[in-house]
Amino acid sequence: MSSDELVYLTATDLAGRIRWKELSARDVMQAHLSQIARVNPKVNAIVTRISDDEALALADAADARLARGDEVGVLHGLPIAHKDLEDTAGMRTTYGSPIFADNVPTRDTLMIQRLKAAGALTIGKTNVPEWGAGSQTFNPVFGPTFNPYDTTKTCGGSSGGAAVTLACGMAPIADGSDMGGSLRNPGNFNNVVGFRPSPGRVPVSGSSMPWNPLSVKGPMARTVADVALMLSTIAGYDRRVQLAIEEPGERFRQPLDRDFKGVRVAFSADLGGLPVDPRVRAVLEAGRPVFEDLGCSVDDTAPDFSGADDVFRDLRAFGFATQFSDLLAKHRDQFKDTVIWNAEEGMKLSAVDVGKAMAKQSTVYERVAGFMEDYEFLLCPVNQVPPFDVNTPYPTEINGVEMETYIAWMKSAYYITVTGLPAASVPCGFTPEGLPVGIQIVGRRHDDFGVLQLAHAFEQATGVWKRRPPVVEG
Repeated sequence: MSSDELVYLTATDLAGRIRWKELSARDVMQAHLSQIARVNPKVNAIVTRISDDEALALADAADARLARGDEVGVLHGLPIAHKDLEDTAGMRTTYGSPIFADNVPTRDTLMIQRLKAAGALTIGKTNVPEWGAGSQTFNPVFGPTFNPYDTTKTCGGSSGGAAVTLACGMAPIADGSDMGGSLRNPGNFNNVVGFRPSPGRVPVSGSSMPWNPLSVKGPMARTVADVALMLSTIAGYDRRVQLAIEEPGERFRQPLDRDFKGVRVAFSADLGGLPVDPRVRAVLEAGRPVFEDLGCSVDDTAPDFSGADDVFRDLRAFGFATQFSDLLAKHRDQFKDTVIWNAEEGMKLSAVDVGKAMAKQSTVYERVAGFMEDYEFLLCPVNQVPPFDVNTPYPTEINGVEMETYIAWMKSAYYITVTGLPAASVPCGFTPEGLPVGIQIVGRRHDDFGVLQLAHAFEQATGVWKRRPPVVEG
């Protein structure tokens, strides 16, 4: 098997071959290191990395554990680079901010701890927007990450470096986080799978707002089965986390196959009137018949998302104010303008404003949950635009409709965030220019497994995920 073939094997396949000693962890690591050396300079996805010798030493240690007959995890021997918002012990973690350009944490986050316990081998960090804000990956520490399907375009964000790493065969799995679409958007823009779990599915320790359901952590991969495999290792109860769901992560190792005959599904290309680029709409419409072929009963309809925009903007701003107010007082000149604006919007909110936003979130949730009693799934856009120019910080209009904030072009993603429902971005097709477009599959409360089942069925029926980016050729 050539190195090019090896790096595009699925994570599930690679892990199985390592476990059964058909491939060594060293073979797998060496192939990925070669791919990183060849491709990463073109896309700038992995921004901090251990040396090749250190990485190979990790692989050799993994092989030695297998040789001894030690019990190993389901991700044993798989290389991974973590999102640069995740604290990693002994490895630089910058959050894309010049304030923390030389920051080296002393401990791993809970998600990183679980990935390492499952056998994943940490080799580096993936690029993010400054503080993860805005779904466009660029920052003053490392610069931009480029879309591998067209390097003049953005890769999205905030898990942009993670998605590009996957698309380019530089790692088989990746971790990310999602508030307004940061797992789903880069999955969408790079023809990979990004999954936003239910809040609490992946416990988040050390959060300054542990009760807030907007921000979650989760998996990314090139296939839905690989996302489920990774989720099985990072999901699961932790008594220290207030929102943690009391269900074992192992549930996600069950087969994803399911008969969807007669399952009622809602389809909306614009979530009830959002401006959507015609190229995105065309890809989504072309994907709709696939669900019907799978046996689903598909209706053109959408929930009423009235109030979702206000909820997201206020609770996001409140979170920014909580997180950044002290740092802004000391380092204002080292923040980008959109983060300053967002934090200061939060500082303007009164306790009554925040309370009303929380009450309105409950209203939105109850309304959408009622809609989902009739429909098991909702199909809709991940993003309202395809990948845009990498030098454009954010879209300012869609179809002639002005975007009122730097995140307004993300409403199709963050409306779903407000509901707290699980959602996946799955490759759906390409624009005439060859830019990836994903479809968003939203499920009922805590039905993360059901979302993955429908996403898997769609993925297997279309095969869109198999199309590799031009940047890896040659």
